[in-house]
Order: sequence, then C-alpha cells, then structure tokens
Amino acid sequence: MAKVVEAEETADFETAISACGFGVFNVIIIVCALPCLTSMVFSASVISYVMPTAECDLNLSVMDMGILNAMTYSGMILSAIPWGFVSDTLGRRPVLIYGGFIDGIFVLCSALSQNSIQLMIFKFFDGLAICGPFAVVISYLAEFHGQKHRHYIMFLIGLCVSVGAITLPLLAYLILPRHISFKLGAMKFHTWQVFLAILALPTFLSGLLHIFLPESPKFLMAHGYYSKALECFQRIYAMNKRTSRKAYPIKSVSDVKPEQMEENQLSVMQRCRKAKFIFCEGLKQLKPMCKCPYLGVSIHVYLLHFCQIMCVNSIRLWMPKIFATMHAFEVRGDADRSMCAVLKHNSEMNFTKEQKSQECDIHQQPGSYTDNIIVSAIGLLGFLIVFPLLSFQAFASHMLKISLFVATILVGGLYFTNSSLSMLLISAFYLMVMGICASTIMSMTVVYFPTLVRTIVLLLIMTFGRLGSVTGNILLPLFIKINCWAPFVWLTFLMLLSFVMSLFLKVNIKQALN
Repeated sequence: MAKVVEAEETADFETAISACGFGVFNVIIIVCALPCLTSMVFSASVISYVMPTAECDLNLSVMDMGILNAMTYSGMILSAIPWGFVSDTLGRRPVLIYGGFIDGIFVLCSALSQNSIQLMIFKFFDGLAICGPFAVVISYLAEFHGQKHRHYIMFLIGLCVSVGAITLPLLAYLILPRHISFKLGAMKFHTWQVFLAILALPTFLSGLLHIFLPESPKFLMAHGYYSKALECFQRIYAMNKRTSRKAYPIKSVSDVKPEQMEENQLSVMQRCRKAKFIFCEGLKQLKPMCKCPYLGVSIHVYLLHFCQIMCVNSIRLWMPKIFATMHAFEVRGDADRSMCAVLKHNSEMNFTKEQKSQECDIHQQPGSYTDNIIVSAIGLLGFLIVFPLLSFQAFASHMLKISLFVATILVGGLYFTNSSLSMLLISAFYLMVMGICASTIMSMTVVYFPTLVRTIVLLLIMTFGRLGSVTGNILLPLFIKINCWAPFVWLTFLMLLSFVMSLFLKVNIKQALN
C-alpha cells in the first residue's frame, strides 16, 4: 500500500498518485476514454451487423462473410508491435490523438466502399489504425490510478466496452431497418454505408478529447521526466481536491529504479536522433519477456487469450447473422428452427435472386436486432454485478477459473438451442462471462509487467486474441460445412483447454504497478 509522505520527501509513483485521490480528474479521463473504447467495439463488430443487410448489395458468400469478419483483426495483428513501440517510447497521448483521427478516416473510407473487396481493404486499415489507441487507453487509465482503484478501473474499462456493445445494436436497430438509397456520381450508397459513416464519429471524438489531457505520469517518470510528472500530479490533485496546485504535499518524485536518464534538456534534433536509435534497439524492449519471471506468465497468457478470444468471437461475430436467420424462419413460419437448420441455411448459396432479396428485406426489419440489444444489455448487467464482488479477495482470485468453467458448459449448450429465445439466453450469458474473463486477463497484465513494456505486452496479448479471431472466423465456415455439430465440439474443446490453463495462472490483480 502507498504510504503517507511528508512535504519534502521524494515519493515514488504509487505514493504520488495515491496522494492525488480520486475525483473530478479521474471521471474526466474515464469519460474521454469511452469514445476510444466504443470505437474498438464498433470496428471489431460492425461487419457482423452490416452483413445481414449488405449481403444482397455485395453478393457475399459464407466464406466472404468469414473473411470480412477477420479483416479488421488481421490489421490489428500487423500493427500491434509498431503501435506498442510508439506508445512505450514516444508516449501514450500521441497514439490516442493521432490514432483516433487516422482511424476515423479509414472508417469513413469503408463507408464509401462499392464492393466487397474495397470493404475488406478498408476494414483491414481500420484494424491497423484502431489497434494502438485501444491498447494504449488501457495503460493510460491504469497509470492515472493508484492501487486502491486500479483493479476497479480495469473492470470499468470492461463496463465501457459493454456500453459500446449495447450501443452498436441500438444504432443498428434505429438505422439499418430504414431503406436509404442514393447516388453521388457513379457511386451508390445504401443504409449500411450510412450506418458505417455514423460510426466514425466516436473515433474522431476520441482523438479530439485527448488533445486536452496530459501524458501519463508513470510514463513520464519511467523516461526521467520527473518535473513534468510532478506537474501532472499537481494538476490531478488540484482538480480532485478543488484547491491550488501548490497545495500538493509532495515536492519531488522519483523512480526507485529509474529506467531512463533525465531527458528534459535534449534538443529536438537530439530527440530525433535518439528516437532513431531507440527504434533500431526497439526489440530489446522485449528482452525481459524472454526470461524469468515474465516468460512463463507471458506464454501462459498469450495461449489462454488466443483460445478464449477464438471461441468468443466465433460466436459473437456470427450472432447477428444467426439471429437474423432465426427471425426470418419465424416470419416465414418454418417449423425447424434448430441451430443445425440455421447453420445449414447460412452455408447454402443456391438461392434464387428473389429468395435472397426477400430474406434481405426480412433482415431489415427491427425485430432482427432486438435480440442483439438484449444480449448486450445482459453483458452490461454482468459487469455491474461483478463490480461490488471485486472487494472480496477470494472471489477476485478465482474469478477467471469460475468464469471459464461456466463458459465451457454454455458454449456446448448452444448446439441444443432450437429457438431464438434459447439462443438468446445461452449466448447472452456466455458472452457476459467471457467479457469478464477478458477484463481479468487485462487486469493481471497491467499490474504484473513493468511500465516500459506494459503497452507492448498488452498489444501482444491482444494480438494473440486477434489471431484467434482471424483463425476462428476462417475455420468456422469450414466446420459448418463438415457437420452441424463440428463447430460446437471444436469450441467446447478450446474452452475446456482455456479452463485448464487458468488453473495454473496465479497473478494478484491488486498488487502495485511494476
């Protein structure tokens, strides 16, 4: 725990940030982080909502749908290391600002797409751009909070992601059922393209808001900018306590083991040359990850996240299409509404143009999106329930194991669904539990790894998760074509493997930042 310091004593980070308390400033940075976190959800999930209405305009096959779902994650995989390098050497704030604006441009470009190839390309670049800000905002928020509040902040991030997850189907419900069609020159635009364009607003807002926020004080201290870090602490203290900056009780800050020398006196040219040198030596940042005590935990977390995200996104990204198909069955009065019937219907492409057009019209009805809203609302409710339970050490320590065990049972139960209601309930609780799992993994990572590799480790963990998403969305159509039960056996096996791995992972989410 952070100690109380006298006015003239030099303080470490935990002591300095604890003295700032929790107040208005913390609320402001959480609010500013919300557009960035929701933008990530929008970028990763929007195609799954667009597909039921866009498949006629773009003439999508089931494999096209899988590839479209995978493109955003492919971009995230390739950009993870570069974004991590930029964040851990040049700062969190520049990534949040420039990354937000760049991503907004690519989201708008995806809205201008006229065919599936163009949409795939721009969604790839969307993933390339949004990867950095999302990982950085997690480190950014963690580094503005002390031990007392940090584990709550990590789950608040999960709560914000859940808000984004419920906002997306709500927007889909309000916009996608409307028949919008117009031309601009040779370019044709439909409802789903307008929907994509609207989703660019949060990412532009994220870049704009972070212009007015400071750099992370933990990052500044790690790079030797102690005077700037102290100014940052004074600003936080003044806003939280509603007093002057001079009233901040700590007069100097320092790392116990400073990782870099003071750089305040370097000229712009010297900093550029140093940045070039750091870039050439950048891979050395990963050196601590290749030896004890971090190597075992790193590999463990990478594999665990790979398996669990492959499972969750294999369900989540196909869920709007499955719900839309079930809704179409109900409208037509089809007797067989089992999961096997739904998967068989989606894998067959021998429909006439009239049949396909009729189904697309059904998909544009508001009822196709209400189930998705309920699923997201249950996910949000799950985080609200878990929040107060985090104060119990026994629950916090075993939360990951419990969640993965329950998720293993739920994912197997999806095979036996035979109505939209049973699909709704099982998938909602499954995604809720898996969201809690992902937040727990991020909480462990933030507290366990040192500052100068924290973001890059977060990005590597997310990269393995996204690699799982890409793999899952390419393999799922192939499993569907093999047999109805094949994808569910595969997903249940992966979830069971994740549960077994979690039994050997022990990290205290309430420990001090390294």
